Amino acid sequence: MLLGVVLLYVGAVLVINGIWLLGAALAARAASREPAMETRAVGARVRTATYGGEAPAVGAEELGGAVVEEPPGVRAQAAPIFIQNREVAVINIFTGFIGVAVALTYIVVGATASLPAVATGVALGNVRAGAFILLFAFTYLWVAFNQYLNAGGRAFGWYCLFVAITAVPAGIFIFTGTGRGGLPLNTTWTWLGVNWFAWALLWAMFFAVLALDRALSKWAIPLGIATGLVAIIEGVGTSWALAFAILEGKLNFA
Repeated sequence: MLLGVVLLYVGAVLVINGIWLLGAALAARAASREPAMETRAVGARVRTATYGGEAPAVGAEELGGAVVEEPPGVRAQAAPIFIQNREVAVINIFTGFIGVAVALTYIVVGATASLPAVATGVALGNVRAGAFILLFAFTYLWVAFNQYLNAGGRAFGWYCLFVAITAVPAGIFIFTGTGRGGLPLNTTWTWLGVNWFAWALLWAMFFAVLALDRALSKWAIPLGIATGLVAIIEGVGTSWALAFAILEGKLNFA
């Protein structure tokens, strides 16, 4: 049940971060294509590359009988999907601390379990769950820290690679039985196992965007957009939906 609590907010944070990445990538793409700002007479018609003909100047404001056309990058930042860094940090901090609290609960319960003959498997499972939750909780806290400091994020990108690599064997162990603590492979465990591979993909994309300087290359913007979309999809499919089913008692790990 505690895992359901964590996954519920992980779903929220992945969706919000996905929207943030998508908005930032689209704004950067628009800014890279914008021409120098020009001032034209009111009612002037401008030739646009998009339509190849005459079109009225749009997205502008009147200044003393002239029109100052708003650059595409500025218009992109006014879009609903463009979110300021520090605003996104709020949900990252909240989700990170929830993850830390639940992870420590699992670890303490597992470390203090008695009657080894009966409780060893359960205790090991609790400690394992706590360790894996901390792996992701630290991700959200680091994102928030970088957003407040306006840091580049390259070191965080390498940490994302560490998470991605760790997620692959974690998913394999779910299907081989080691990660289930002897419990049968039911729908919940299968869903969680597939999720590990999905998270490995997403965190590998974070690594590519942040640590490989892809944001400065000609391929960066498409990769940034793709990463944002994948984060939104995985936020719903791998976290929110599973959490909702667990919290409503529709699925369990037993």
